[in-house]
Amino acid sequence: MLNKLILKGDLLFYYEHPYKPILFEDTKRVIVGTLPPPRFFLKNLKEEDVDFPYGSKDNLLWKILDKLFFLNLNYKNSTTEIDKRLNFLKTNKIGICDIVQSCKKEVLDSSDNSMKDVILRDIFYYLKEYKNIDTILFTGKNSKNSPEYFFRQIIKKKNIKYEKLENDFLRVHKFVFENRTIFTISLISPSNAANRSIGSNHLYKKEREKSINFTNFDFRLNEYKKALEFENLKF
Repeated sequence: MLNKLILKGDLLFYYEHPYKPILFEDTKRVIVGTLPPPRFFLKNLKEEDVDFPYGSKDNLLWKILDKLFFLNLNYKNSTTEIDKRLNFLKTNKIGICDIVQSCKKEVLDSSDNSMKDVILRDIFYYLKEYKNIDTILFTGKNSKNSPEYFFRQIIKKKNIKYEKLENDFLRVHKFVFENRTIFTISLISPSNAANRSIGSNHLYKKEREKSINFTNFDFRLNEYKKALEFENLKF
């Protein structure tokens, strides 16, 4: 698969998203991230990776969903495991549509910060095509090159009002598109790189005061659970 990787004259690697969006006619909530690690583009997976969005052995998204929904997932690359994940998304009306289509990198790392010359997907095209979507779940908050960061660039160009509703345990915004109110929830990244930010979070510190056994994973679990149970009618 190395022919997919183009070394430019300026010593930047070209890196394209290896997966198309996963969306169904009745999708209501859509998970929006950036790019998987480069090994998914190269199809050079590790033993516990699954060839599927967020399938990295180091990414916690499917471990969180497994815990919340009792999915009995295994972490190995097989059609059975791919089908389990796909069936879960379809059954629960959840889609995945990462916001980055391609970028360039000086080194093939997994960091969003190293992305250059980023080409974004047209998220609003998918919102127009899939009219049941009412909630976007960003796998990252508004740091540089995060999904929310890129989305803000798009929505600003479209001159659409982006209104903050909540910014305590959940970070919630809303906007109106084609007479539909759509909510966004910005979550802690399921990457372990976000553990440092969790450790400094005042809500996490409160939970640690209650129980020394409370972990970063527990904090993520609580946040994702609340986001997936989010009831937009209260706004």
